[in-house]
Amino acid sequence: MHSPTLLILAAILMAMVTTVLYAVWHFNRQIPGLRLWTLSYLCGFVFTVVLLLRDQLPEWVSVLLAQGAVGLMGYLCLLGGRAYMGRGRLWHGYGVAAIVLLVGASAYLTVVQPNFGVRFLISSWGSAAFYLLTARILARGGLQAFPVRYLVALSAAVHGVFLLLRPLVFRLGDALAPGVDIVLALPQLIVLESIVALVLIGFGILMLTNEFTTSALRRLAEMDSLTSVFNRRAFLTLLDKALSQARRTESELHVLVIDLDHFKRINDTWGHKCGDDVLRHFVGLAASCLRMEDVMGRLGGEEFAIVLPSANAAGAAAVAERLRALVASQPAMTEHGPITLTVSVGVTQCAVDESSETALQRADQAMYRAKELGRNQVHLQKAPDAVVGV
Repeated sequence: MHSPTLLILAAILMAMVTTVLYAVWHFNRQIPGLRLWTLSYLCGFVFTVVLLLRDQLPEWVSVLLAQGAVGLMGYLCLLGGRAYMGRGRLWHGYGVAAIVLLVGASAYLTVVQPNFGVRFLISSWGSAAFYLLTARILARGGLQAFPVRYLVALSAAVHGVFLLLRPLVFRLGDALAPGVDIVLALPQLIVLESIVALVLIGFGILMLTNEFTTSALRRLAEMDSLTSVFNRRAFLTLLDKALSQARRTESELHVLVIDLDHFKRINDTWGHKCGDDVLRHFVGLAASCLRMEDVMGRLGGEEFAIVLPSANAAGAAAVAERLRALVASQPAMTEHGPITLTVSVGVTQCAVDESSETALQRADQAMYRAKELGRNQVHLQKAPDAVVGV
């Protein structure tokens, strides 16, 4: 297949990917980064059209348009990756400066001191930097949890490495005799690699939109919308898994049930909006007391529960007391002023063969016992004799 045919194929594929990405973005504008990726592929389409029309345009015009389009494509791809991963926005001055330098150097090496080799090197390495940075940003979160991110990152990284090596490939071709087949095939090889890599990245972006939508639906099903901790059903599922893990490893597992004291009075006095602010304030304080492996859920109303894997009785009691003291010492700041808050905490150790509901019920009983003793207290209720970790 000769180069013009490959360029036409590249332009058609770029147009198709751009159209599909735009359609997906039009109906899913909440997906971060998708608009930027769509614009990136639009720049790629412009680049292929400029290459097809280069014989009809002055050389300096085609070079400036092509370098500007390819630079913007890589930069927008990087911005899309950062937006999707929730990274802060880059100051656009960096990107503009990089693209201006790329286009300016290309103009100088075309008009003032023509040098195709150096111009090709700058273009290749500039684009490579954008794709390698995109790969670095996307390859996060764990391969098992987010395989699509790593697939797109791999495609971007391979394309970036190829762009780095592309000038060396041309130098190898120049060293060979002009009649050697590999010399004639080099431009086609480069266009073909770009087609394959960018189409793979494009389909990977579509898979990322599915990952985002699936994660959002899972979050709606598992998370409490007000406090952003697990809801009761999801928490019980995770408690079951923690119990199974504790049995396998013969480690201890403790559960805390926490209830906000006199919360109904807060709602009745200052309204439900103020009550919502208090709940979020409490969750923020509780999160600061927990480890990465600890799990927190909202059981309903003002009642919460926490699972502490591999924590002994003393450790669980210490966490509960630290949480109680922290809540009592830091009032919730609301539109009605600071509101003093206290909690009653029940603590229990999970038994070997009991269900998550049974363990939770015992912790709940311990919490009510703390209320009976005067509130703003921690009460530990022992498990049956056969406990995990003995």
